[in-house]
Amino acid sequence: MAVAFIPVRGGSKSIPLKNIKPFCGKPLVYWNLEALEHADGVDRVVVATDSDAIEQAVAGFGFSKLEVYRRKAANATDTASTEAVMLEYLEVHPLKSEELFILVQATSPLTRTEDFACALEYFRTSDCDSLLSCVRTKRFFWREDGTPLNYDYRNRPRRQDFDGLLMENGAFYINRAGNILRDKNRLSGKIAVYEMPEFTSVEIDEPDDWIIAESVMHRHSPERLSEEKPELKLFLSDVDGTLTDAGMYYDQDGGEWKKFNTHDGKGFELLRSRGIKTGILTSENTTIVERRANKLQVDFLVQDVSAGGKLKTAEELCKKLGISLSSVAYIGDDINCAELLGAVGFAACPADALPAVKRIPGIRVLSLPGGHGAVREFIDLLLDGTDA
Repeated sequence: MAVAFIPVRGGSKSIPLKNIKPFCGKPLVYWNLEALEHADGVDRVVVATDSDAIEQAVAGFGFSKLEVYRRKAANATDTASTEAVMLEYLEVHPLKSEELFILVQATSPLTRTEDFACALEYFRTSDCDSLLSCVRTKRFFWREDGTPLNYDYRNRPRRQDFDGLLMENGAFYINRAGNILRDKNRLSGKIAVYEMPEFTSVEIDEPDDWIIAESVMHRHSPERLSEEKPELKLFLSDVDGTLTDAGMYYDQDGGEWKKFNTHDGKGFELLRSRGIKTGILTSENTTIVERRANKLQVDFLVQDVSAGGKLKTAEELCKKLGISLSSVAYIGDDINCAELLGAVGFAACPADALPAVKRIPGIRVLSLPGGHGAVREFIDLLLDGTDA
């Protein structure tokens, strides 16, 4: 018996909900699950999560080996170790001492089916106690005291004559369940190394890593990519700075005014004609927005959304509609929109959005500013990619 174990928590400060954010058209965690589904020697695949959104997303993949384990909140914090959640699972779902436990990192989506299958075969035919995946790097390393670590600078070798060093790529680790419980570690005893191609060294921790990894996937594993894109089923928009120009207008009696764009209104009508649900999310609570929402005939108006609550609100709407965030489009301009923008399948921001929003991986920065047709521009781009 060999159990693959993928810990994916909902919290992520660098890239919100990164484990299910679309990567090359699919949620990030999909790629390892797909590779494991077809890997010989892998009997079960366990996704350990604390997130309803992640559980809902992976359940939609339809993989036969897949099961979800709801990890304890204490082992889903920023400071909790991976070993802690591994041990938690093995205590709740004991395995025989000799059974194999494969720790797989969702942040290494470039791992292929053959990598898992070949590493398992190598492990089973060797006398090792545990195994980790590595890549060979031919970089020259130095110590802080100015002395070289892995070469003689007086006789600099050519790359083709240089063995280099083996570096963990974080893709996966194999051990026996009994060893993990005894040593409280993913590795123990005699450790073997399974060498993977150099391109698999990319791990996704920061937004720039995301861009690099997608490019590498297209270059080295084009056969894994599908042209099929998630179907758009729900369109959501922010208000201030998105449907409006972010200006606040007051008359002499203290009345508040907002300026909306009629072209954006037509965009909502076009979405309705395609059967796509629509909604507005805003942190304010005003009669003006309520009137505009009624005029646009949106399906959902949620006002007074708390700071950081837009993602949770969208997840609740998805649950109501029976869809995943990958089928949601959202346009917003400020940092309170960032978490949701990083999680949906289709994300965009107006041309005058805050710089931090423009840097969100995969976001489309539109040519028009908020309140000047940016929402309509996004809608037109979305509808151009759907069947009329």
